[in-house]
Amino acid sequence: MDNNSKLKKAGKQIKSVTYLGVAVNTSLSVIKIIIGILSGSLALIADGIHSVSDLATDAAVLLGVRLGSKAPDQSHPYGHGRAETFSAGLIALVLILVGGFMMYYATKVIARDEVTAPRLAVLIAAIVSIASKEWLYRVTQKVAIRSHSAALYANAWHHRSDALSSVAVVIGFISLELGFGHGDQVAAIAVGLMIMLVGVRIIGDSMRELTEGAVDEETIEHIRDIINANSSIRQWHRLRTRTVGREVFLDLHILVDPNLNVAAAHEIADSLEKALHEQMAQPVNITVHIEPDIPAMRK
Repeated sequence: MDNNSKLKKAGKQIKSVTYLGVAVNTSLSVIKIIIGILSGSLALIADGIHSVSDLATDAAVLLGVRLGSKAPDQSHPYGHGRAETFSAGLIALVLILVGGFMMYYATKVIARDEVTAPRLAVLIAAIVSIASKEWLYRVTQKVAIRSHSAALYANAWHHRSDALSSVAVVIGFISLELGFGHGDQVAAIAVGLMIMLVGVRIIGDSMRELTEGAVDEETIEHIRDIINANSSIRQWHRLRTRTVGREVFLDLHILVDPNLNVAAAHEIADSLEKALHEQMAQPVNITVHIEPDIPAMRK
């Protein structure tokens, strides 16, 4: 499968799971805000607003995929994949803000010593939110890993952050039943901190790509195995890799029999490129520099 086909297939999967997220987030935000208002649960209203914020990150993913899938042109010869990287960074910033808001809100409630009566409707809404958002997290994460989409992976964690904020609501309900009025706030602070740490990690990964960091060690090892499987390559060196959105860019030098003619040497490079395209899940852009296998060229 060529790069274009891989990108289009992955793009369709990313859009499908993101539109599914839009539907779930819209339904949950309406349900939680309405029940929160009727029951007087500020925690559930805040949780509903958190679900609304998921719609913004869904939009960021869709925009990033649309821009990132544009074909290379004169002004962007390496493609537009970095648009998805910026989307991932934007979603990570939203995660940090959401986590910070949860901690701020919970601290304010504790400081005011506000305690509300437990409501069964609040518990049911929170449990529905946990189940649906954890399921959405798993589905989205699976597609993100398969498509190597940093933006979708960040959005998957945004879904899970919503599930975790609903966990805080459940803890609050149980703690109120047991006579401890601030259980949900304490849980919200812990969850908020964890969400912020996830956001920081995703920003770190985005910065690694933007500063031309190499691909992960597992992918590099896979590339090495593919190169070593080609018996016509006597030695190779100067393998360099980097990621642009969902694509891997790599270049390397290979040493071949110095008695080969140009056409035969080119055939070896072609067979290596074909093997890399076929055996790597990600779209890959390859530059192979051919050198004669003589002592001066060996590293």
